[in-house]
Order: sequence, then structure tokens, then C-alpha cells
Amino acid sequence: MAQSSRGRAQDRAKVAAGQDHEVKHEAKKEGVSKDTVKKAIKNAGNSRKKVEAEIGRH
Repeated sequence: MAQSSRGRAQDRAKVAAGQDHEVKHEAKKEGVSKDTVKKAIKNAGNSRKKVEAEIGRH
């Protein structure tokens, strides 16, 4: 069965705090530590845009 791109696009819009590789990727992309990303997820939720905005405030 072919996967729709919709599900994947939605998935990319979120950062899964429990997925180490996702946290690592976001940390590397933003130039911050994994702990900083985890704290941002805790404060702002797992929306990638909100996490990036939260990281930008620090």
C-alpha cells in the first residue's frame, strides 16, 4: 500500500522527545544541546515551529 505524503509532512511538523535521533537532529540544526531541545519541547510542546521559537528565545 502506498503511503501518502500527508502523514509524513505532519510527522515532520513535530519533534518526538522520546526519539533520540529526532532530538539530536533538532539540536544539531539549531546549534544547541539535546537538553536545550528537550527543555524547549517541555515548555512549548512538540510542534517543531514552537520548539524552534522557544530555542530562539534563549
